[in-house]
Amino acid sequence: MVSIQRFHSTSRLSEMAIYNGVIYLAGQVPEKTVQEAAYEQTKEILDLIDQLLAEVGANKSRIISAQIYLADMSDYDEMNRAWDEWVDTKSPPTRATVEAKLAVPDWKVEIVITAAA
Repeated sequence: MVSIQRFHSTSRLSEMAIYNGVIYLAGQVPEKTVQEAAYEQTKEILDLIDQLLAEVGANKSRIISAQIYLADMSDYDEMNRAWDEWVDTKSPPTRATVEAKLAVPDWKVEIVITAAA
């Protein structure tokens, strides 16, 4: 049986888990830019994703799939501006972007990542 590695765990969730060669990130949300616009929130979230992946020896070129949740689709262009500045254009992941009511009213963006270890 293959073990599951869990990182930055609380009694509620793990920020990252690895199973069978696949890295799963919890939904990443802004921590420092909560009062900022979608562009700044997205940039911070992408930096958090970079940090988590680097912790296990991976990087954005290993991302398989991204699920992006926007509190308001009117922020789509601003989120995409940050995404386009960041994404590995030689290995872009599959991606879905949907509008959803996020857990904290000031969050404009939440991103879930699946990557190859």
